[in-house]
Amino acid sequence: MTQTDAPMPNRPRARSAGLARRIGAALTAVLVTLPLAVPARAAGGVQVVRDAEVETLLRDYATPVLKAAGLKSNRVQIVLVNDQSFNAFVDGQRIFINTGALTAASVPNEIIGVIAHEAGHLAGGHQQRLREQIAAARTLAIVGGLLGAGAIAAGSIAGNSGGAQAGGALITAAPSVAQRSLLSYRRSEEMNADQAAARYLNATGQSIRGMLTTFERFSQSLSLAGVQVDPYQISHPLPRERIALLEELARKSKYFDAQDPKQLVARHNLMRAKIAAYTGGASAVARLFANDRTSLAARYGDAIATDLSGNSTAALQKLDALIREQPNNPYFHEFRGEVLIKLRKSPEAIKAFNQAVKLDRTKSPLIRARLGFALVASGERANMAKAIDELRASLQSEPENYSAYRYLSQAYAQTGDVANAELIMAEGYFRAGNGREAKVFAARALQKLPPGSPGAVRANDILTIGK
Repeated sequence: MTQTDAPMPNRPRARSAGLARRIGAALTAVLVTLPLAVPARAAGGVQVVRDAEVETLLRDYATPVLKAAGLKSNRVQIVLVNDQSFNAFVDGQRIFINTGALTAASVPNEIIGVIAHEAGHLAGGHQQRLREQIAAARTLAIVGGLLGAGAIAAGSIAGNSGGAQAGGALITAAPSVAQRSLLSYRRSEEMNADQAAARYLNATGQSIRGMLTTFERFSQSLSLAGVQVDPYQISHPLPRERIALLEELARKSKYFDAQDPKQLVARHNLMRAKIAAYTGGASAVARLFANDRTSLAARYGDAIATDLSGNSTAALQKLDALIREQPNNPYFHEFRGEVLIKLRKSPEAIKAFNQAVKLDRTKSPLIRARLGFALVASGERANMAKAIDELRASLQSEPENYSAYRYLSQAYAQTGDVANAELIMAEGYFRAGNGREAKVFAARALQKLPPGSPGAVRANDILTIGK
């Protein structure tokens, strides 16, 4: 997972190296963590978590389901949200899944069921229709309010207080009627998404059991809370209604007893261990694997938690033991690189990240960015050309990785290429939505770049956009 970068080694610096530090300091506050715009039903922004291992696993879960839904997997983004509640939602072409859902799900099938449900919303075009329903509900509320006002006026003219009271009731009722109409629509779409999810799971030979487990968990939560819910005042069907529907669909499915592949379960547990370590430390890992504390996943989580607690040397020993068991696991090598950076062992960290890149079948731009950072953190001028290559390749695949702009700017600065260091600085700020700072650095870069060069053209674009 994305974590705070270790400081650069202390050593004499040239003027360009000083610029690299200033660039890093300036960008850190703006580009490392940014809230992401989400639907109105979420309060404020959400904190997005980036991790190659988790994202790859979720993508593997989603790909066959999205195909069954008729959606192009390369156009649907899976976003991990740092929130311990069990929740998921869609926005545009993105499926957001909370870390709490991932740790609570004991088997992959539960999360696959969640993804299938959200895919049902995307494939059904529910968001666009919801916008239309919201507009219709607003119109209904406005019309109802006008009718109520008309009744009040008529009652007043006739000297009829009863008419005025009826008009007041109409005004009060109109928003309620509109709200209930909208919520009824939302509930029907949720049920439609459940049915679509069941079809996708059947089409991919997977069980509906995970969805049932999820809704049974929700139902139990309501029962334990002693909550009496008005079914007309909620946007989702009650869990018992969804369970009844899914049980009926499950009886018709020949895949209800299908099991997740053992290899997938193992990867799922490694993911849960990592999230538990980052969000709750060693105690959370111990609770999660209370019945099997010697498993690979439990020891993986323990190694991560050990490093996060400040004992990186002990964490490295634990991690090396895991690598001896699974030498081809790219994420073990990736995390080993992170630990070695903290221990200020840059040459070894570079080797670890190189091995992670080599073993990573998905060629994650996140791991390449971390290799680029390790090269920059070495402080060796000879490593900067490779750092620039790795970081540019990472950003080409994923231009919204804001931290990578910081590393790349530092790499250029350490080679003495101040013009490109400031241009990359401008690009990072621009993509982060900070137009003011983007233009400041674009103007500086433009003064140094050759007129008419691609860099100068890009700097001029940043300066002129939004004017």
